[in-house]
Amino acid sequence: MGLQKCGGCLSCSLILLALWSIVINILLYFPDGKSWYASSNNLNNYVWYFEGICFSGILMLILAALLIILDRDIFHECCQSESCTRTYRRFISVVLALLGIAFSGYSLIISTLSLVQGPYCRISTGWEYAFKDTAGRYLMDQSSWSQCTEPAYVVEWNIILFSILIALNSLQMLICFLKVIAELKRILCGTYPVFVEPALI
Repeated sequence: MGLQKCGGCLSCSLILLALWSIVINILLYFPDGKSWYASSNNLNNYVWYFEGICFSGILMLILAALLIILDRDIFHECCQSESCTRTYRRFISVVLALLGIAFSGYSLIISTLSLVQGPYCRISTGWEYAFKDTAGRYLMDQSSWSQCTEPAYVVEWNIILFSILIALNSLQMLICFLKVIAELKRILCGTYPVFVEPALI
């Protein structure tokens, strides 16, 4: 019962993190609170990968919902015994959790690359990536942020939001990893048979 409650809590946590990922990703399209920059394509190119909306957002929501369904006691039997059915449920949960690691890992990579590249902004010579050649060193050099004159406070906006996305994605990966470990423990160390026993004639 304890493992089941723990697994259910992990799955529910994924839903909350996925919703936050969607919200944070949407905010990235409105620097300075304006939609003009998105409509004129004056945003960081990584924003258009929809990592927080699709992968660590919608897909993670679907995955978490399936995990919650699999965690419930009421489930259609897929073979001749209840213990066998539970084994298959655990196996499917492992596969879904591994997919969750892939989804959140992809979002984590994209968010990190975007943070290192820096925002697309207007500087004295026009619109460009002012910090693309700094390899992320601009993050520690606050005095250089004033190069970006438009959108207002775009450097701070990107740093805060992408940092939050990185934190959310890291938590998602951790939860999915713990889910994999928990389900494998229930399969290998529990009372569920790994293989279907043939019926006696």
